[in-house]
Amino acid sequence: MKAFEFHTTKSITVERGAAARLAERLRDLDYKSVMIVTDAGVLQTGLLEPTLSNFAELGIAVSVFSEVVADPPEAVIQQGIYAAQQQQADCIIGFGGGSSMDAAKLIALLCNSEQALCDVYGVNAAIGQRLPLVLIPTTAGTGSEVTAIAIVTTGENEKKGVVSPLLLPDLALLDAELTLGLPSHVTAATGIDAMVHAIEAFTSKRLKNPISDSLAKDALRLLSANIHTACQHGENIQARENMLLGSCLAGMAFANAPVGGVHALAYPVGARFHVPHGLSNSLMLDAVLRFNLRDAEHLYAELADVVFPAAVGTPQSRAASLLNYLKYLPQDLGIAQSLREVGISENDIPLLAEDAMKQTRLLINNPREIHLSDAIALYKEAL
Repeated sequence: MKAFEFHTTKSITVERGAAARLAERLRDLDYKSVMIVTDAGVLQTGLLEPTLSNFAELGIAVSVFSEVVADPPEAVIQQGIYAAQQQQADCIIGFGGGSSMDAAKLIALLCNSEQALCDVYGVNAAIGQRLPLVLIPTTAGTGSEVTAIAIVTTGENEKKGVVSPLLLPDLALLDAELTLGLPSHVTAATGIDAMVHAIEAFTSKRLKNPISDSLAKDALRLLSANIHTACQHGENIQARENMLLGSCLAGMAFANAPVGGVHALAYPVGARFHVPHGLSNSLMLDAVLRFNLRDAEHLYAELADVVFPAAVGTPQSRAASLLNYLKYLPQDLGIAQSLREVGISENDIPLLAEDAMKQTRLLINNPREIHLSDAIALYKEAL
């Protein structure tokens, strides 16, 4: 066995209704001033109300920073840092989807730091000590609550990542009750996003290891077995909890065995056309998996055995069954199946491909090398 390291969140709680008891937990840790980072959509749903209800009676000052938007730009992070400094926050809570959790990570990291946001882009550039951090996902998709990365939109159409173990929170709190009201199309896109994390972690060319493999397989098992029920019967709390746990396990896997080509080609789609991250991944999944088949067929066959436990046949036939299942999954779940459906035309492809080739942090993990001409062909296939 090759030597490897594995890192993840210090503490994970899986408990229905736990978000409503957050203030009690924070009181026991002696926090006095808490800032919750979220977005306007979460605020409007009322999801935060049970969580906020008992802060005052427990003597904890609390504020809500709800300026986060999808693919948060640098300006939003700076606003959040300033808000936390003004409040003299001693704990940051990320409450929402991946964007809110990513923003919370960076606010906690930089609130009391001498480093600026521009100083921490890349791998392990962050130094110092962040504020205590709790992450509470309200979607089952990004796995951000267990990853050491945060993504920021820089300029108009480019994304950069901050990668540092300092971004791993002190606590990830998985409360399936928070996901009960998710619309079907959001459940579908975020669920497929989590499946992509599991698949790309399992097939990653770099840092793949026995722990990440086990987590990726179990994540895919949970996600594939529950995604239809969660989309069609959103009130099914067990299916929702299984999706949330599957997303978390996939996040733990790809935090250690990093994702590749699907994400590299999805990021420009999200950055330039403001397509949600999960849907961007879903739109590029089939084309990239078929491109990788030459070099990853045996790995896809192993994953097929997870999705179809009774599968028999050659590795080639089992891998094909997995790819066919994933190809038609967006159609089965009622979400967009082509780039054209989200406003992308053939004229946009050269620029998207150029952007994708800048994602070197991701491309090096793909099981098959992707060149510019390949990226152009893959976008055309996804049209």
